[in-house]
Amino acid sequence: MEQTLTIIKPDSMAAGNAGKILAHLEQEGFQILALRRIHLSEAQARSFYEVHKERPFYDDLVAYMTEAPVIAAALEREDAVAHLRRVMGATNPEEAAAGTIRALYGTSIERNAIHGSDSPENAAIETDFFFSRADLLPS
Repeated sequence: MEQTLTIIKPDSMAAGNAGKILAHLEQEGFQILALRRIHLSEAQARSFYEVHKERPFYDDLVAYMTEAPVIAAALEREDAVAHLRRVMGATNPEEAAAGTIRALYGTSIERNAIHGSDSPENAAIETDFFFSRADLLPS
């Protein structure tokens, strides 16, 4: 089994789509290990997205991710990282395959409904950002 992290972004939260997205993930075979609703501070968002700090969209991304609460979720299933990337769809909702989360709930390339780790290594780093090891123990 592999673990990954997802974040239900502010646009999805504001639109009332968090439950639909979580249900979609469960239907795709993901087990939800931990959930956390959090309103990221600017410092937290800057730290989480530090990998993008040299990119021109960094400040806009930080502003967007701090405008409202998000839900971070630690997920588990076989091939979790790659499967989540397929289920999310392309970053730009207009290019995302029908039935993917971004096609269903994203509104623009900037407001694309959901974040997902892009590698098992980043999944571990990102999960550790939001959850302690104790949070991820089986019940």
